[in-house]
Amino acid sequence: MKKRSQLADITRYLLFVFCAAAAIAPALAQQPDAPSTAKSDIAKQGDTTAASVVDPLPDDATEAMFPHFKDTRFWLSGQANFIFQTHPPFHAPYSGPNSLGSHYDKATSRVMTLYTGVRLNNSTELLVDIEEAGGAALSTGLGLAGNTDLDIVRNPSLSKAPYLGRAMVHKVFALSKDKIENQRTAFSLFEELPRRRLEIRIGKFSMPDFFDVNSVGSDTHLQFINWTTDNNGAWDYAADTRGYTVGVTADFEDRNWGFRFAEALMPKVANGIDLVWKPWQAHAENLEYELRDGLIPNKSGVIRLLAFTNYANMGIYRDQIALAEENHVTPNITNHPWRITRKYGFGINLEQKLTHNLTAFARFGWNNGKTESFAYTEVDQTFAEGLGANGAWWHRKQDRAGVAFVSNAICKDHQTYLADGGLGFLLGDGKLNYGRENIVESYYTIHVWRGIYLAPGVQHIVNPGYNRDRGPVLVPSFRAHVEF
Repeated sequence: MKKRSQLADITRYLLFVFCAAAAIAPALAQQPDAPSTAKSDIAKQGDTTAASVVDPLPDDATEAMFPHFKDTRFWLSGQANFIFQTHPPFHAPYSGPNSLGSHYDKATSRVMTLYTGVRLNNSTELLVDIEEAGGAALSTGLGLAGNTDLDIVRNPSLSKAPYLGRAMVHKVFALSKDKIENQRTAFSLFEELPRRRLEIRIGKFSMPDFFDVNSVGSDTHLQFINWTTDNNGAWDYAADTRGYTVGVTADFEDRNWGFRFAEALMPKVANGIDLVWKPWQAHAENLEYELRDGLIPNKSGVIRLLAFTNYANMGIYRDQIALAEENHVTPNITNHPWRITRKYGFGINLEQKLTHNLTAFARFGWNNGKTESFAYTEVDQTFAEGLGANGAWWHRKQDRAGVAFVSNAICKDHQTYLADGGLGFLLGDGKLNYGRENIVESYYTIHVWRGIYLAPGVQHIVNPGYNRDRGPVLVPSFRAHVEF
């Protein structure tokens, strides 16, 4: 009776959220968004128009609570993101230490970021971000390869105090005299850039800030929130527990193509907070080629080809399985002396405009899964496809909506390791009846007022943690986002 009651509560919550979205959006669509009072006041001062004082917003840009000024070399903005998720009880004849809990559960995560920057001259700027992440995750973030919330803290024992998120020097080398307009963001404060250029960044950053970016499938604050929808799940990118690393990126940009490279530090242990400060031992290389050309004639699109290689203290699944069989124990991927092994892989990232307000995207990723999953998630192969729609289609230009399907897999050695009772840093049901982990995700982001956005969403997961014996799982969510 208790389980039925909890399931009924979840169902009512889900119906309420989507009915509210359906009711609010048409009502708001009957009248255009009111212009910001702050922008109107600025426009009245002197003979300068608002467009020349405040950054103009592209059609798909987000509004903020306060205007971001254009004629200044400084940057100050902020974001606050809160995601509530829950799931009803689901079928699970057994569970392990790293399983997604089969009982009713709920959790709320939060991420708050303060973005600051200063342009030192026409080619150099300094960017520093302070962040605070906390709250909770469903089953403390365990049990899923495609976790349902990219904002969660993957190690609940970490301090909840604010920390340094990013700190980097950004240098632009002009390789042509002609300029192009640049929309100022927290990652680039320049009003214009050379059309042909080389951009160098040195410091602390997150690899997905600059690699595997997708206009409709990369932003957890306004779009999808599953780990393997927003990023290529098979890309085991260099990162500490919070998703950051230290390194250098080089980005060459021309008229319709670009090529970028990154050298970064790896963590000491899987999902570890501490990095190895010996780049001649543990390090990661990432390369990406970007061609800004559509697959459909006369419609814009982008093709991105990604490759990576990691060198770190990673275990080999086959070695640990053989060692466990020899000693009649459960395999442990961390049971080996310090040794540097290699993991490598590649990815394809496509996005294609179908209409002015509808964009399709797809990703494919693969890595040599014989080596331990180490930094991002436990995925050796992934395929994702989806659609993202801009609310201008229905006269709500600040709204967004999307739907996506993701299918994740692991290699045979990884399967055998989990089936024998081994634990990864995310997965471990004690045994395994293997099947691909398939996820369907949808969301609708509603612009309420200025920088306030609300977003109901839902995810349906088949074979959680690649286990046919468990699930499926329904995870409704509700997100509140404030842009300052």
